[in-house]
Amino acid sequence: MGMYERIRTEEEGGAGDRWSAGGDGVGNGHDVEMGTAKAPTPRSPTSGVAGRSSEWSCSTPDQRQRNARRLVSLDVFRGLSVALMILVDDAGGIFPAINHSPWNGVTLADFVMPFFLFIVGVSLGLAYKELDHPLGGSSSIVTEYVIKLTSDLFCIGGYFHSLGNLTFGVDVRRIRIMGILQRIAIAYLVAALCEIWPKRDEMVKSKSSELRKYWFQWAVAAVLSVIYVSLLYGLAVNDWEYQLPLETSSPPQIFSVKCGIRGDTGPACNAVGMIDRKLLGFQHLYRRPIYARMKECSVNSPDYGPLPPNAPTWCQAPFDPEGLLSSVMAVVTCFVGLHFGHVIVHVKDHRDRVSHWGVASSCLVAVGLAMDFFGMPVNKALYTFSYMCVTAGAAGILFTTIYLMVDVIGVRRATTILEWMGKHALTIYVLAASNLLPIILQGFYWDNPRNNVVCFN
Repeated sequence: MGMYERIRTEEEGGAGDRWSAGGDGVGNGHDVEMGTAKAPTPRSPTSGVAGRSSEWSCSTPDQRQRNARRLVSLDVFRGLSVALMILVDDAGGIFPAINHSPWNGVTLADFVMPFFLFIVGVSLGLAYKELDHPLGGSSSIVTEYVIKLTSDLFCIGGYFHSLGNLTFGVDVRRIRIMGILQRIAIAYLVAALCEIWPKRDEMVKSKSSELRKYWFQWAVAAVLSVIYVSLLYGLAVNDWEYQLPLETSSPPQIFSVKCGIRGDTGPACNAVGMIDRKLLGFQHLYRRPIYARMKECSVNSPDYGPLPPNAPTWCQAPFDPEGLLSSVMAVVTCFVGLHFGHVIVHVKDHRDRVSHWGVASSCLVAVGLAMDFFGMPVNKALYTFSYMCVTAGAAGILFTTIYLMVDVIGVRRATTILEWMGKHALTIYVLAASNLLPIILQGFYWDNPRNNVVCFN
């Protein structure tokens, strides 16, 4: 697959312009072809636009290897997302305003998951830019993805022990099947397969040729969006009931929830929760539902608290914010990031990249806000289409800003810590956000299990 780069004219500053992608703005980061500094090209008499002319030329594989750089802005963005995740996890209980929204609306915490999904998409676009004949090595590639998906699904399921409970192992009857890394793994798998297999061996010379080359990915994203919206608003949710506690060892208390409605986006009668209850079962869902922080369910809203008088029966029902149907739209967020990665690969001018990203991101945010205004709420728990648009657009705007600051202007020293965190994001997540480090430390105690490094009495 030939890579194409745009040659700037002498009137625009030529190869020495900071906006030229061949400058020094990109250092260590994700390997991308950033273009080469070329002699300025005279403006064609028939260009039709004064002071602006461009032509496309093919770069050889050797040239692409020499021009490869690390995209530091992607590392910085990933590190910032990790920092935000740690912040909202640790400070969300103290400052509920930055914690996840109890239902409709978005807070700072509600941007973290889409940011990671967006980053996964961008990384995929860069990782497989040289994969000209993907079907030849598909077996090993698919095996690699399946291994990653399996490890993400099960390795965070509690094979050590939880905080305050030194019982090792996993009760398969109650293990939570879905989760944060599981959702990222699913989005990664779908987007990666779409990036590898059906890609056309076509040279990208313009926006229309880029659309033709990646038509299958756009089609998959559109189909997933239609499926999600159709199920969310088309499925009828019947009355349902659940019991507390979920374990049958103690006498259960049965709670009935009245629904009999179609297209509802409230906590009790939405299709997202119904699908998870039917396919996964109550025992495998998240047991601390986010809507338990709503004013109908908590006297300390927007924080968790005791039930108020006459609280609805659904307040304590398990609900998984990383469920099956909501993960469908999470995959679309990954496709948005994948498109941003394609822009990096095929557009070699900083100004053109920023312009393309800025327009796309602004349109996504505008569409999401408009849909929220006309009745489709921005809701993280349901991962509505409007929520996908707003958060993916916000991710694009933030990534573009970081790209300008780090890779174009060259501000590196101020982002060193975030860059390091971005390069070690998974390790930080497992050790800090997943409580693996304190869990391991708590396993070593003196005389009494409660006398450990984490807690000593």
